[in-house]
Amino acid sequence: MAAAPASADNKENRFVFKVAIAATMGALAFGYDTGVISGALPFMTVPAAQGGLGLTPLTEGVVTSALVFGAAFGSLMAGSLSDRYGRRTTLLGLSLVFMIGVLGTALAPSVAVMAAMRFVLGLAVGGASSTVPVFIAEMAGPSRRARLVSQNELMIVGGQLIAYVLNALLAHFSDSPNVWRHMLGIAAVPAVLLGIGMLLVPASPRWLASKGRMKEARAVLQQIRSSDAQVESELADMVKLNKIEHEQTGWAAVMGTPWIRKLLWIGIGLGFVAQLTGVNAFMYFTPIILKSTGLGTNAALFATIGNGVVAVIATFIGIWLIGRHGRRPMMLTGLGFTIATQAALGTVLLWMPDGPLKSYAALACILCFLLFMQMLISPVYWLLMSELFPMRLRGVLTGSAVACQWLFNGLVALLFPLAMAQFGSATFYVFAAINVASYIFVAACLPETRGKSLEELEKHLQKKLA
Repeated sequence: MAAAPASADNKENRFVFKVAIAATMGALAFGYDTGVISGALPFMTVPAAQGGLGLTPLTEGVVTSALVFGAAFGSLMAGSLSDRYGRRTTLLGLSLVFMIGVLGTALAPSVAVMAAMRFVLGLAVGGASSTVPVFIAEMAGPSRRARLVSQNELMIVGGQLIAYVLNALLAHFSDSPNVWRHMLGIAAVPAVLLGIGMLLVPASPRWLASKGRMKEARAVLQQIRSSDAQVESELADMVKLNKIEHEQTGWAAVMGTPWIRKLLWIGIGLGFVAQLTGVNAFMYFTPIILKSTGLGTNAALFATIGNGVVAVIATFIGIWLIGRHGRRPMMLTGLGFTIATQAALGTVLLWMPDGPLKSYAALACILCFLLFMQMLISPVYWLLMSELFPMRLRGVLTGSAVACQWLFNGLVALLFPLAMAQFGSATFYVFAAINVASYIFVAACLPETRGKSLEELEKHLQKKLA
């Protein structure tokens, strides 16, 4: 008798894992597209006659941040689309947008076209960033939700690591002045895999239930749950929640509900926390930071591989931790370490003389920062984006909160080169001070979400924030 439930559990685990892998191809594309720019920028700054685009500090910021601001719009649009047409259908459409953006950036003849195509690519990146965690969370059971959603973060940093490795290898072995075009064009691979993957997996049962398609929702649950009792229990919760939510009369009335409004503000605040750590100043501009210490371009690109390696290792550890510890203590601990490492980096860059020792010390500070950021803050942020919001508005509210996160990301990407040119290494002290404010916000406002089904969590948050 014991063998049957074990076999059913294994079948459930395999199927949900397959769904997670297919969906996180969007996260892999997201990671590659955000990481590849760090290697492409040094080659794009050379004059157009030599194969580059002649970027200046201002246009570096514009090209880098164009993707990020596109992602803000993409996450907003994808949130509404995923509520209307479903998570799976939205991701299928985003795979096509990824392809258009990839081809456009790889073939761009000018700065203007590059910025426009990076914006298009950003629409897909942002859409994937808000849709993938929600899709996985709605497919996973409560006991596996944290780890499966955290695989989204693993694929993001995995994509960034692949980008850093390929950037360094292409820079070392290719003599082509168009090497940066090859770097950008490789992003077509995860875009194609996302489209194929979405053709092979079912729609979210929670989305189907929200549309009254209970027969289809039951059929999907029977594929991804190990017992009929689990299926019927989840269906009953979905039906009960649908009745309550159908009594509400549209977006304006829901946004007038204080506890949902508070949740949205918490979600927006968490986006500020995640981005104003300064993480993407390192993910986009580490080669430029290291070059400022006297390191050569190729050496800086190879050193940047350390960013990706540390981020992947840290995310593995974070996935292990997130199943054992609460969201609040993980994020607060991570913020404590980011404050210390940002202050240490500012000190190294300001006070140490130029040379190899300064380069290695700066790289060590960056790697320590990324270790704690990717282990304790990033996985928790993306998990919270999949958990916090009520079912019928999960797509649009997640999209709105993630859009704000991308706007904060874009401000960092746009202003960081200018801040470094104007204020130098003191910029990192500013990040440390902002992280102190973020620590206070998380300690005061973030509710704990661990250990509940999405339906139970919704009831819990309504009671806590009402």
